[in-house]
Amino acid sequence: MPSPDRAILLGPLLKGVSRSFYLTLRVLPAEMRDPIGVAYLLARAADTIADTSLIPPGQRLELLLSLRRQVNGAQDEGALHRIAVEVASQQDQSDERTLLRSLGVALKLLAQLGEPDQQMVRDIVTTLTSGMEFDLRKFPAELSGDIVALQEFAELEHYIYMVAGCVGEFWTEMTYAHMPGTLKGSPQTMLNHGVRFGKALQMTNVLRDCSKDLRIGRCYLPTTVLDRFGLNPRDLLLSEASRRARPVLFELVEIALDYFRDAVTYTLAIPAFSVRLRLACLWPVFIGLETLTLLVDNDEWLNPAKLSKIRRVDVYRIMAYSIPLVGSDRLLRGRAEGLIRGIETKINRQHND
Repeated sequence: MPSPDRAILLGPLLKGVSRSFYLTLRVLPAEMRDPIGVAYLLARAADTIADTSLIPPGQRLELLLSLRRQVNGAQDEGALHRIAVEVASQQDQSDERTLLRSLGVALKLLAQLGEPDQQMVRDIVTTLTSGMEFDLRKFPAELSGDIVALQEFAELEHYIYMVAGCVGEFWTEMTYAHMPGTLKGSPQTMLNHGVRFGKALQMTNVLRDCSKDLRIGRCYLPTTVLDRFGLNPRDLLLSEASRRARPVLFELVEIALDYFRDAVTYTLAIPAFSVRLRLACLWPVFIGLETLTLLVDNDEWLNPAKLSKIRRVDVYRIMAYSIPLVGSDRLLRGRAEGLIRGIETKINRQHND
């Protein structure tokens, strides 16, 4: 029988802090759930530390790096106590507070995994926290009033690898470890597709959340892209910004669509009989593509009051319509390509207006 600590952390608490990801996790094959669940909890706790703006960035960075060291085997009860007291007290959500106060238990769950799973979880949390460290070092304090932008597209591409592309890598390694023979394709090919799958989802997040990020001083749209359209980061705060920056949006959406094509290829490399694993990949693909559809339709995409966000009812709608498709490569590909073509048609139409 599972211990109460494990049952609570990987059950109600995970559900409380992960929202829609919990639905994906529950549909995964059983042998993959624990290591992926533990990795998610540790990464979510790290992200909460990194994002608690009422604590100075330097202090957040110190606690974040301490948590990373503990994930990799160091002991630091003092840092766990500081996180439980200093960071947890700043959280509005009770589940977030509980998670931060339960990090000692989460680290014990990590230690109880098999050695290969432990190493894969350590590797993914290390890379994800490197992305969070990048944010804390690169960008100003959220309330400073300053804005700092990424410079080159390569910097954006590396960032979306650190915070999401690596998750596709981790997911692929977990599949090879726990479901050998499942993926149709060489390991290197599938790892590459997995990275691009993760990048597709994070590029979508970057574009969806751009208006909110700008208002805490973070511009993930590279200045080399903005420069080509006569824009700078502060221009993106103006009332006419959504209209002026639509060419930037369209260019980055097109890149995201290329990533999504690899995400579809990745999903189709999972045999049709592996229904749970297919659904776990299919749902994020369709949610991401529907989010991009909302973005290209949104004339005020840089207005924080007009976020292009999929509603929970739409998540359930996507889950419902995907079930009849999951066993058919033809239907699955047709639905995904239809969404992609629809987005490209909207972009082309607006380019020509």
